[in-house]
Amino acid sequence: MMNFVEKYIMPTAAKIGSQRHLLAIRDALIGMIAITMVGSFAVLFNNLGGAIKGYDKLMEAVFGLNWKTLGSDIWWGTFAFMTVFAVVGIANKLARSYGDEGFEAMLVALASYFVLVPQSLKAVSVTLENGDTATGGAWGLVNWSYTNSTALFTGIIVAIVATEIFVRLTKVKQLIIKLPDGVPPAVSKAFAKLLPGMLTIFIIALVGLLFRLYLSDGVYFNDWLNSVLVKPLTNAADSLPFAIGIAFFIHFFWVLGLHGPNILGGITTPLFTALGNENIDLAAKGVSKWSEYNVMAGPFFDAFVFLGGSGATLGLIISMILVNRKRNKQMIALGGAPGIFQINEPILFGMPIVLNPLWLIPFIGTPIVLTITSYLSISWGLVHPVTTNIPWVTPAILGGWLSTGGHWTGAALAAINLVISVVIYLPFVAMQERIDAKKLKEAANNNNVAM
Repeated sequence: MMNFVEKYIMPTAAKIGSQRHLLAIRDALIGMIAITMVGSFAVLFNNLGGAIKGYDKLMEAVFGLNWKTLGSDIWWGTFAFMTVFAVVGIANKLARSYGDEGFEAMLVALASYFVLVPQSLKAVSVTLENGDTATGGAWGLVNWSYTNSTALFTGIIVAIVATEIFVRLTKVKQLIIKLPDGVPPAVSKAFAKLLPGMLTIFIIALVGLLFRLYLSDGVYFNDWLNSVLVKPLTNAADSLPFAIGIAFFIHFFWVLGLHGPNILGGITTPLFTALGNENIDLAAKGVSKWSEYNVMAGPFFDAFVFLGGSGATLGLIISMILVNRKRNKQMIALGGAPGIFQINEPILFGMPIVLNPLWLIPFIGTPIVLTITSYLSISWGLVHPVTTNIPWVTPAILGGWLSTGGHWTGAALAAINLVISVVIYLPFVAMQERIDAKKLKEAANNNNVAM
């Protein structure tokens, strides 16, 4: 079995995990954590009134009627421009993977994205004397749906395509403008990539125009892609089968010694980020109907499934305390403190769980069970949906409370899932105890015979 894994599975997994485009997407979105965190907490503080009675009146009494203005401004400066940040970040990371400095690439990619955005907005609506409504357009106004997470996947595609074109054109010697040696280096570098940058923007703009004129009946690329690809893809991502599949493969890779979240991060990060940002936008608008929110959103796994890290190994640590605290003292001490903050490499490689058939079933099965309970609890309206981003190191239960906007049902679900993980791990911990006791007894008998 190990030969099969090493020959066929591990090379494929390693290729997926090191694919430059997926890495650029993952690293860029993770690099935006300061933006997403401050925006999330701004929404959280503005909407805690839904979970804490009297909160709104208290804040109004202390800060005045417009106390939500600061949080709204922070949300506008962060989540309302999420796609813009993603385009810049992905272009920079991808260009750097090719050895480019990345500065010109991210500006060219951003310009390439904006040339595909509609230049006018239907913003004027007037009711005439006869009762008819006349709608006009205002040129130069861009709908914020083209800058927030709604257009995230379009931004990702444009950033990748524009950067690939730009990087390849910079390697064409005939397009490089060389200035005399006396010219400052910054100016020389800018002129060296002048033609590649201009050509990249021209190509993207021309393709976008031809697309509107001859392929989509005037529909912009953003809108077309959103209708034919993004909506079906996000709908599929926000489903129980998809959630179970992600939970399985993350932990299957971990059992083989491969970092599952990193391998699949290039696929899962943009999907869950888009769904999570949609929830945050709904919360910012004050939408109170839970059924309108996405289930598989943002830090869903971190809040309700990865309790103690991948495999919900905090339940394993608690099980070891319950079964034989003295014998497992060293492992509990080694993995306990990091496990509280979702760091479980000491447990994964210290038990070990990696490449250990005994732990394969609970390590993969526990997260799948927790994924099912969490998804159904939120989709059935028993638990408040995820409306806030949290750091992945947020302790269990606290993460459930914060991720749901301070709602007690989130903390309750995380606590129940933690109990479930303990129940699942208990028989396997007991089995390991019997195996270890048998080995110790056999070793003692062998020593006696040798003496």
